[in-house]
Amino acid sequence: MLSRVAESIYWMARYIERAENVARQVDVSLQMELDAPGGMRSQWRPLVAVAGDGEFFDQKYGEFAHSASEERQTILHFLTFDAGYSNSILSCVTKARENARQVRGCLSLEAWEHLNKFYHMLASPGARKRAAESPHDFYSEIRASSYLFQGILESTLSRGEEWHFLRMGRHLERANQTSRILDVKYFVLLPDPSDIGSVVDDLLWAALLHSVSGYEMFRRRHGRILPEKVVDFLVLDREFPRAVLFCLLRAEESLLAVSGTPAGSFRNNAEKRLSRLRATIAYSNVEDIISRGLHEYLDELQSGLNAAGEGIFDSFFTLDAPVLAQSQQ
Repeated sequence: MLSRVAESIYWMARYIERAENVARQVDVSLQMELDAPGGMRSQWRPLVAVAGDGEFFDQKYGEFAHSASEERQTILHFLTFDAGYSNSILSCVTKARENARQVRGCLSLEAWEHLNKFYHMLASPGARKRAAESPHDFYSEIRASSYLFQGILESTLSRGEEWHFLRMGRHLERANQTSRILDVKYFVLLPDPSDIGSVVDDLLWAALLHSVSGYEMFRRRHGRILPEKVVDFLVLDREFPRAVLFCLLRAEESLLAVSGTPAGSFRNNAEKRLSRLRATIAYSNVEDIISRGLHEYLDELQSGLNAAGEGIFDSFFTLDAPVLAQSQQ
């Protein structure tokens, strides 16, 4: 496979996953507006913090001295339709579509047609009106479109190198998004220590689980919502598909399948960095994470994910990278 084809498929998967995550977080915040007790701090600004683009947002829109309603609408526009913001839902789906267009021969007709329809749904003149009038329905449709696209790919794509780069991109993006959401919970969503253990605290932890579509699975596994159990579930669980460790295991499997490297060894920086990160997580426990400091742990995790992504780029996507060998299945 040519490196440019592998890169397009990898980033197509990452952008679709990113768009879906933003849509889910927005929808959860919309629901929290209905359920939140009076006086609870606005949950809109933390959505910008999750994306890691607060400085860019402030430069573009200025520090807020406006009403809560104006802040809400500005952030919704920024996260959803702002074409000048690279991580908005519209920008992500646009870039996913462009990457898919470049490798149409590697995708099924059904997958291309659905992604094209997904893009036009967001880019249509009436999209902003629909988002304003029925926001829950609009963001639910974005999530459903992402699920359907991923389902079509899973049902129609051969399990060769294309599929492995697709899975690699999807799971690295998921791990990154889960770690960011969990990090923001500690440092943005709950700034007042007096809220710990309160109704507000319980609501925020439940919202965090909903933000990764993990509320029901968590309750089945752990029952009562306790912070240390949530951390254990979202970082160390091997069965929940949005847990960090689950994602790293799947990404590593695909990386080794592409290169044909035996498990437990490495032949390039991508394999070395990703396997080291996976091992670090796999041999951690929640007590170690909490005692060390959750923010510090997650900060190192995100640095490790960035390093693994850079390793994949250097090993497979650079202009002088060799043509990829046939996967060993």
